[in-house]
Amino acid sequence: MGKYFGTDGVRGRANEGLTLDMSIKIGQYLGWYYSKGKHAKILIGKDTRLSGDMFELGLASGATSMGAQVYLLGVCPTPSISYLVQKERFDCGIMVSASHNPYYDNGIKVFNHRGEKMEENVLLEIEKYMDGEISLDLATGSDLGEFVSWEDGLEIYMSWLKENVPVDLTGMKIACDLANGSATSTALETLDSLGATVEAINNSPNGLNINNKCGSTHPESLQRMMRENDYDIGFAFDGDADRLIAADSDGNLINGDYILYIGSRYLKSVNKLNKNMCVTTVMANLGLYKALDANKIDYIQTPVGDKYVFEEMQKNDYYIGGEQSGHIIFYEYEKTGDGLFTALMLLQIMKATGKTIQELSEGLFIYPQLLENVTVKDKQHALDDEALKEVIQGVADELGNEGRILVRPSGTEPLIRVMVEARTDELCRQYVGRVVNYMNEHDF
Repeated sequence: MGKYFGTDGVRGRANEGLTLDMSIKIGQYLGWYYSKGKHAKILIGKDTRLSGDMFELGLASGATSMGAQVYLLGVCPTPSISYLVQKERFDCGIMVSASHNPYYDNGIKVFNHRGEKMEENVLLEIEKYMDGEISLDLATGSDLGEFVSWEDGLEIYMSWLKENVPVDLTGMKIACDLANGSATSTALETLDSLGATVEAINNSPNGLNINNKCGSTHPESLQRMMRENDYDIGFAFDGDADRLIAADSDGNLINGDYILYIGSRYLKSVNKLNKNMCVTTVMANLGLYKALDANKIDYIQTPVGDKYVFEEMQKNDYYIGGEQSGHIIFYEYEKTGDGLFTALMLLQIMKATGKTIQELSEGLFIYPQLLENVTVKDKQHALDDEALKEVIQGVADELGNEGRILVRPSGTEPLIRVMVEARTDELCRQYVGRVVNYMNEHDF
């Protein structure tokens, strides 16, 4: 990770941690980088937060000042940028979004011409330009670029979704929590066109209400909606619609671990689970691994972050992978997680098997999990402490095969994350407390 770009782009509070000037600089560098000897073709999208317009136009102004032709997709899901960049031969794509963060934050994600997260070496060069370490010549005269609104982009994207998951949803009743975010631009239209009866909540974005007590990080309203009405399944998206959490007809949550389990089993049953492998992060629940073992499905772990999941899938041609948070990648079709594509895949599996989402979830026991963050002065010093290692190993030994402990540093903050999974909530509290208390007593 660089100075500004983390595992998922630049992110910060609008006009504080992330400024208009930064967006102009990013746009300028990308416009210059891809405009050598031609007018670069760059796609820009955004979610619904208030500062989206400012950063969208900052990026566009920067890129056109270097000669790029910029296409503005408007409010859209992040995965639509990934798909359209490769489909329509853009040089790169940019998404303005802070995903599941509150409205006052924003972020800038950059995709290369293949629809993948931008290469690290390019991001590092952008950072040098942002810090004034390198200078670039602005375009002049007829070399200047321009930007246009591209209204056809979302139609192309939605058509692709329906072509690749051509499921007939006639007779199905679906509830959706759109998080007042990007999913408002595509989810209802797509599901309705496939024949479903769809009712949505949190589908009136006003710039300030994105992710506000709604969506995949706050699915309580969707759960209540499922319990009080007669729906086949419920879907909760995050702010930029690249994640999905589902809910069954009883209001129970179906998180990313469940989706990986359901998807892996189905793909194996139709001989499409390439190399019999499911890719997870280290944060996947122990119960998922036990359930995959029981179904004779192999799995591999990556560091936390969909970037690392994708890299593992790309390197070995694995077909399904993702995170507990609901960021699921079906590598045969996509280069990044797509909440709506994941929803369609779940619906297709329900239709193909004739089973409810509850029935498809049978065989997976999710172990109770507790995660606590400990603020430290020096993350590496804490993790290198031999006595702390002994405390952690002691917990691991006591848990045995009926739980696990994971202690890891935050990638962006001065925190050590302590996570325990065990058979009961009480055991989780007991073991996390043992490690956290030791760390607090020794003031790392």
